[in-house]
Amino acid sequence: MKPVVGMVVSNKMQKSVVVAVDRLFHHKLYNRYVKRTSKFMAHDEQNQCNIGDRVRLDPSRPLSKRKNWVVAEILKKARIYAPPPSPKKGVTSPENN
Repeated sequence: MKPVVGMVVSNKMQKSVVVAVDRLFHHKLYNRYVKRTSKFMAHDEQNQCNIGDRVRLDPSRPLSKRKNWVVAEILKKARIYAPPPSPKKGVTSPENN
């Protein structure tokens, strides 16, 4: 098997992630390109992956019942959303006066 590139959709397990891999193929009857998604469980030894990261997976020996892939590298880290700090109650700002 060759390496695949996908997006991390779940990292709730210890040392494991679920990666969604999209592929396009040409449908002969409809003469259109169709997108299909496959989900692979992969081993993440250092727990470095977060949801939204773009990763490259390499095939490996079976590590568990559903885990046959290893995260080779993180190609692009996801931007983590941090909400802006909310103003504290009871404190008036110069803008409100």
